[in-house]
Amino acid sequence: MARLILFAFSLSTTGCFNGFVLTPVYVDSPIQETHVKSSEHWCCRNKIALIEVSGLIMNARNSGLFDSGDNPVALFKEKLDVAGKDRRVKAVVLRINSPGGAVTASDIMYQELLHFREKTGKPVVACMMDVAASGAYYLAMGADHTVAHPTTVTGSIGVIMSLYDASGLFRMIGVSSVPIKSGPNKDIGNPARTMTDEERAILQNMVNSFYDQFVQVVVRGRGISEDRVRPIADGRVYTGIDAQKLGLVDQVGYLDDAIHTAKELACINDAAIVAYDRCDGYRGSIYAASPHIPRELNVKVDLLGLGNQNAPMFLYIWEPGAPGLIK
Repeated sequence: MARLILFAFSLSTTGCFNGFVLTPVYVDSPIQETHVKSSEHWCCRNKIALIEVSGLIMNARNSGLFDSGDNPVALFKEKLDVAGKDRRVKAVVLRINSPGGAVTASDIMYQELLHFREKTGKPVVACMMDVAASGAYYLAMGADHTVAHPTTVTGSIGVIMSLYDASGLFRMIGVSSVPIKSGPNKDIGNPARTMTDEERAILQNMVNSFYDQFVQVVVRGRGISEDRVRPIADGRVYTGIDAQKLGLVDQVGYLDDAIHTAKELACINDAAIVAYDRCDGYRGSIYAASPHIPRELNVKVDLLGLGNQNAPMFLYIWEPGAPGLIK
């Protein structure tokens, strides 16, 4: 805390810093509805629920100075449950701003979204903000309609597992790895030695399996053939405009357009816009981010920004500049 105060003081001397406001928010508190925008008519009782999906998609609590402290998968499920039980909520708009995340976490959220639509019959519109790539795009395929901003970065259909070969460094400093293992592949991915061809084939087959699953999700979500999907599913990213031309999204527009489409799909003319936050969070507009500041300040140095995930994992993620052996 002393270092944080010193850092704030240093910034204040530059003349371009107005200070920190630290408001404790308890991440274990229940979700509460936050009013975002009123309906046009005072007698209208319809609602559109604005559900935010931001940051890394991981099935674990985020930690760090600027993280909410929530488990993204659990929070997403909790918000869907609230929207599903409220009869006045006629549709949902997902505001997505995420580079993706873990394979399993992305698939869980996708399946929960499909289950929500099937159980409630309420339409879902995905609105892609700055980034809706890889696992975040995977999630968007569970919506009825997808809207991308012209400048959205999306796509990145693919899988990556980032591993490192530090055997040369280990030899240089005189350190060796001596694993006691039950089988030849038990320490697969050990950075202290070069990966064998057999080990690479094992991991590559797993990556290929997860990639095939991703492709099929896009085929079902977009209603286009696998032959059309695979050539454009090589891991590259696209702008919202290019994504529409390729058939990866339905519409190029903005958040207001997504809300309008949600009303049309729900067959309503008017609705209030609501969001879900912890405690008494306030939003001034539909573009305002949730006002979470964690109750614990926990700063970690993490190469890939994956929080407290210590083990290598398969990822649906767009991570420019992240080195990896398995793609």
